[in-house]
Amino acid sequence: MHEAVPAIAACGVSPLVRIPDMQSWMVKRALDAGAHGVLVPLLRTVEDAKSVVAAAKFPPQGQRGFGSPYAMSRFDPIPSMTEYLRRANASLLTMVQIETREALDAVDEIARVPGIDVLLIGPFDLGNSIGRPILDGVLEPALLAAMDRILAAAKAAGKKAGFFATSPEQAREYAGKGLDMISAALDVTLLQASLARTVSTAKGLDVPKAGGGYGAS
Repeated sequence: MHEAVPAIAACGVSPLVRIPDMQSWMVKRALDAGAHGVLVPLLRTVEDAKSVVAAAKFPPQGQRGFGSPYAMSRFDPIPSMTEYLRRANASLLTMVQIETREALDAVDEIARVPGIDVLLIGPFDLGNSIGRPILDGVLEPALLAAMDRILAAAKAAGKKAGFFATSPEQAREYAGKGLDMISAALDVTLLQASLARTVSTAKGLDVPKAGGGYGAS
């Protein structure tokens, strides 16, 4: 992470870090490395959302400690430490993944938590959690309804909504539904697909259909 964040920032792209757990030290570590935002997985309760905000925001909005010499250097132009301190709470993204039954049940309240900027739909874990797993790329009606509920909650609270898509076609579909932030592909699946196309062409075989991975059709 400490190598990836500055490398991404140097390309003029905002580095966003998905941390592995919602522990406060993980939030702080990502932001102190210079991340422009954090994405927290497997949220369950309103209190979880409030704890994430507390870890991500400086006082009085939160409890984040100040003093990293690296965080401000990942912006262009580079702000002073004072400027970073003044702007961080309003400019750094605090994002949570809604992918558990508990979070779905409390999604309206979670969306209204001050400091939460984005609700990101994790369809695979959400489907598993509500007993509607995605098999062979098929999203069941109950899962689609749950996803629509998350989007509606985000919009009602004036927040942004995100989605983990598994193909460019699915990404386009959900952009049309009003999702604001969409993961359209994974680096691993892009590399696999590119290699498969290259090898197939070299061997004179039919080029395999581009897919999104994770069981997507």
